[in-house]
Amino acid sequence: MADERVIRLSITRQKDRQSKPYVEEFTIPYRQNMNVTSALMEIRKNPVNANGEKTSAVVWECVCLEEVCGSCSMLINGKPRQACSALIDQLEQSIHLAPLSTFPIIRDLMVDRHRMFDALKRVKAWIPIDGTYDLGPGPRFSEEKRRWAYELSKCMTCGCCLEACPNVNDKSKFMGPAALSQVRLFNAHPTGEMNKKERLKAIMGPGGITECGNSQNCVRVCPKGIPLTTSIAHLNRETTKQSFKDFFGSY
Repeated sequence: MADERVIRLSITRQKDRQSKPYVEEFTIPYRQNMNVTSALMEIRKNPVNANGEKTSAVVWECVCLEEVCGSCSMLINGKPRQACSALIDQLEQSIHLAPLSTFPIIRDLMVDRHRMFDALKRVKAWIPIDGTYDLGPGPRFSEEKRRWAYELSKCMTCGCCLEACPNVNDKSKFMGPAALSQVRLFNAHPTGEMNKKERLKAIMGPGGITECGNSQNCVRVCPKGIPLTTSIAHLNRETTKQSFKDFFGSY
């Protein structure tokens, strides 16, 4: 006998940035082991709402489908998380989906995360190299440093930490926890350390570390369990030391 259960979804939709948001409800057949992504794909195959009216397919982002790319971030029952790892059987129905509110809307559940990527550019969240030729083996990490650096490298720029942070909003320039944590990661790298002072100065300016209110919401919602508040505490010490060096002219 076929399973006659249905999944009920209430989705906040918006045609573009200028349009007003509205809520549209959908019902789809239940299947075991479904996630939110597969539920949205069912709607896309047959975009008919709960009233039986033909509608447009819901727009959202997805790439990896295994909680690595961070692109399918959305509010699922009010909590920022990934659609690919949110299992239907573990969610209370009806399931409410909404776009992240921290970022400008593009359409429906798709948002513009440029704010976060611009912050990563500002802090130079990469390892500079001289040319594209083979430079030979890089400097070795101690095992102790490698372990915690690996935890910081798990960041997938999903934006959940920025969504949960009360200091990140359209009236604030705060770059958010993700970029700050990457400063600690790349400053710890033997090659990346060459730009340590430049990165610290970047987070000492407007929108930097002093605008963190220490709510610790970021570390609670991070899907990768990254110790964001530990990184912020470390950078508070590093920026304090850098400010003393700047004041006394020590380099």
